Parts: sequence; structure tokens; C-alpha cells
Amino acid sequence: MKLDRKFFERDTLIVAKELLGKILVRNKNNEIIKCRIVETEAYIGPIDKACHAYGGKKTDRVKPLYGKAAVAYVYFIYGLYHCINITTGQEGSPECVLIRAVEPIQGIDYMSLNRYNEPYDKINRYKRKNLCNGPSKMTMACNITKEDNWVDLTESEDLYIENDESKFNIIEAKRIGIDYAEEAKDFLWRFYIEGNQYISKK
Repeated sequence: MKLDRKFFERDTLIVAKELLGKILVRNKNNEIIKCRIVETEAYIGPIDKACHAYGGKKTDRVKPLYGKAAVAYVYFIYGLYHCINITTGQEGSPECVLIRAVEPIQGIDYMSLNRYNEPYDKINRYKRKNLCNGPSKMTMACNITKEDNWVDLTESEDLYIENDESKFNIIEAKRIGIDYAEEAKDFLWRFYIEGNQYISKK
């Protein structure tokens, strides 16, 4: 069952934790990819110096963050790679959850072709481990691009998240790559499934 908007309208930290284990579904060029979300990060604009909309910043880039919950916020990093976040909380408050890493379940050959231009059975162990264990790696594998910015995950049939009731332990840790964010760099707002081989970093 597809997650509805009420799921995403809740407290961002709760959503970030409860997205773990859920299934990200991507339908692109009649190829269906399904992945288990294994690592997330929360961003809460009003109090978070690591958030693109900290201090009420409003630019064209961050407009999705101020909209309704369950909308994709896709942006470039280093001018090369995409990251996907999902808006959370209430409209007008810039909050979101970054999908950091996923575990491939279906469409693995297609994911491997997207990442390496090789089918999965032709890539080595290192490439398999690194197929989707990071925010830009997973968007490349899932063929998520800037075109998916503003997509409503409750209405789209091409990009959405399905419920799953898997059980596991959740680890809370510091977020990655935000050393500039002063006190916010120490917030334990990264969450991942303990022991999963596809997380980006323990």
C-alpha cells in the first residue's frame, strides 16, 4: 500500500525513522525498481543550520520545502549528482527527509546499468556493495533526476513509497558532510538499519 500524505505530515524525526524499511518504488521507461530504504537524514529548517532553508531562506531552489508534505525535493550537489528528499511536517515549515541509501529488491539489472552501464551479474563485489549506498549513488541507480523535483509521492505512479512492516534495530548517528553547520553538525538526525550492508557509513 502506498504511503499517504498523513504519514509525511508528522514530526520530521519520526518520519525519518519510520521511513526505514519502507519500499521506494521507481517506474521509469517501463522498468520498475523497488528498493528498501535503509538510511535517512532529517532536516528541520527553523532550527537546523544544515538545512537549505535555514533562517527562512526562500529561493527558487528550496521552494518545495515550503509546500505540502510528501513532495520530492531533488537538488544537485557538486554540479554533478542528484539527491532526493521528501518534504515533511506542515506546509510553510521547511522540513524534509533525505534518502541516503537503499537496498535493491527488484530491477537490480536496470539499477546496475544505470550506475555502471553493466548488468548486475557482470559487476564485481565492490561495485555491488556501492550500487546504492549513498544519496547520489541511489538516485543514479534509480534514475531519479531534477525532472522529479516537485513530484507528489502520494499522487505519482512513477515515484512513490510503499508500506512494509519489517522489523529491525535503528541506529541514530550524526549526519554526514555538514561540518559547516556549527552545532547542527552534532544532531543525531541520521538513522539507519543496524547491520544492513547498504548503509553509507556506520
